[in-house]
Amino acid sequence: MARDLGELNREDFARYKDDVKKEGKSFFPRALFHDTVMSLVVVCVIVALAAIWYFDADGVKSGILGPWYTEPADPATTSFVPRPDWYFYFLFYLLRIFKWPETVFIATVGIPTIALILLIGLPFYDRRRERRPSRRPVAMVAAVLTVLSMAVLTWKGATAKEALGSELVAFVPEWAQEQGFADDPQAVKGAELFAQSGCLNCHTYLGQGAGNLGAPDLSSIGQTNEATYFVRYLTNPAAFGNTVMGSYAYLGQENLDALGAFLAASKGG
Repeated sequence: MARDLGELNREDFARYKDDVKKEGKSFFPRALFHDTVMSLVVVCVIVALAAIWYFDADGVKSGILGPWYTEPADPATTSFVPRPDWYFYFLFYLLRIFKWPETVFIATVGIPTIALILLIGLPFYDRRRERRPSRRPVAMVAAVLTVLSMAVLTWKGATAKEALGSELVAFVPEWAQEQGFADDPQAVKGAELFAQSGCLNCHTYLGQGAGNLGAPDLSSIGQTNEATYFVRYLTNPAAFGNTVMGSYAYLGQENLDALGAFLAASKGG
């Protein structure tokens, strides 16, 4: 009767250990030679990539591996869309799924922590000696589902489009017509800044926006105060008791005045 495959594997492993014990495999020169060769390969790859990057690019002109340097950052920009590094795209897209304030904790802490605990505890609750994939269907299915979910979330996060900039600026003429400030260039400029600066990530305006973190609808905010008040508020929201909203002083006084004029002209249509 044929012996069990596991028994044969154990015999092969025992012979291998016995050979190692008898003949030995010395650290010098065997292991040292292998480490030296691998280290040399890694260094050569790094040097080659650095050479390609240096000779293929020219200043701000981008090559295969990117430019030497980029333009200085503009703190007053209203078109920049912050995005995470690629290895955080899966978490980035999880936040798009769990976008309500009450569920953000689940996406950022709950799901990753549970997955990490299950992974760390794997050696403790799965103590079988069998390691062949064909005889571990539950573990293999879980591993495949994890890899697929991470891959899909990473791809979705990499290709996700943000509802900022030109997409929301397209609503400005409609806002101006409904609110009656189409003939006020400063208010129109403020509306464009409002659309580009990410205000609608929290606020809502004439049916657009997310309405997150308890931020109010600004469609008729102009009925409450004048433009100068809104400029002061945007400069330092904390001085008015709002510790959630950040300061927009970085936009500069001209842009703040435009935003103030827009908000003051927003009287509900």
